[in-house]
Amino acid sequence: MAELDLLRFIAALAVVAFHYLVAYASVWGDRPAELFPALAPIAGLGILGVELFFIISGFVILMTVWGRGLGGFARSRLVRLYPAYWLSLAAIAAVYGLTGAKALDPKLSPGGYLLNATMFQRLFKERFGVADASGVYWSLWAELRFYLLISILVIVGVTYRRVLVFAGVWLVAAVGAELLGNEVVNEIVMPRYAPYFVAGMALYLIHKYGSAWLPWLYVVAGYGISIHSALERVHDRIDLAGFKNMPVTDLSVIIAITVIFGVTAIGALGLLRLKPSRTLTALGGITYPLYLFHGVVAVLLIPALTGELPPWAVATVTFLAAVVLSYLVYSFAERPIQRLLKPRRSTQTTSAPAVQVEKASVP
Repeated sequence: MAELDLLRFIAALAVVAFHYLVAYASVWGDRPAELFPALAPIAGLGILGVELFFIISGFVILMTVWGRGLGGFARSRLVRLYPAYWLSLAAIAAVYGLTGAKALDPKLSPGGYLLNATMFQRLFKERFGVADASGVYWSLWAELRFYLLISILVIVGVTYRRVLVFAGVWLVAAVGAELLGNEVVNEIVMPRYAPYFVAGMALYLIHKYGSAWLPWLYVVAGYGISIHSALERVHDRIDLAGFKNMPVTDLSVIIAITVIFGVTAIGALGLLRLKPSRTLTALGGITYPLYLFHGVVAVLLIPALTGELPPWAVATVTFLAAVVLSYLVYSFAERPIQRLLKPRRSTQTTSAPAVQVEKASVP
């Protein structure tokens, strides 16, 4: 499914645009929305790029676990998530330990970086005050909790009916958790993100077995809940930065969520078929490193180039540098490490689909 590679890259591009053109005030030394007034209303919607990742993840992770045991699923996730993550963590530690960079500095101790290496640092946030080494790591914590929840489904066995029960229970629990407002329950159920994962899972059932009323009901319900969740997330950002610095309207959020669900639904129905190509494979491959490394590149380049080049040129050069670095990480670090850690497959027919699935499942 080459279209997944393109959708994932678009999602990463949206996140990068949001950070570079709207969010990274401390990096620019100025409000980016004032530097890019024409682009800010659109780039601000890039905050929802992660939501697109979550729908894709629901689709692809269900594809991944179908017919696979818990051990194989756990190994595949470890191999997929951690190599590039550890490299990005090392890069962050090096930037703030070896340079005078201050913007986005997480101010972590060596112990804080070690806890970040587990990817479970948010469990220790209240007790030890450990922050994410990078702002983008929050979404990986959501992914990990999704993996833990779907592990329950893997243990009991993945079937069409059980997926429908699992997705339905999770969706109802998400609504209940939103109404209850309990922090512990919210951490487990993820009411803001559950509708995206559930919609992605339902779309995979539609893709695999054809249209039926109940999976489509989950998609529609997820869409409705997602609008509420997306508006809340954008409003939180506006409350933090002010509308002038986050010029995103409610109508544009609703349109963006509608487009996200519409495009993924079209893809699930097989109406967005793209011919596999090296370009699409490369775009899909660099998505995860780009998501992880674009902040580090911005911290190094934007302050150094500001004043030497106009803002649009600074943003363009920084983005291209992030893409090049991501391709290098993907080609010469991430893929070799994954090949080393990935278990041998008995035949080529079983290995090829697995590789495509693994690289399409996370930001």
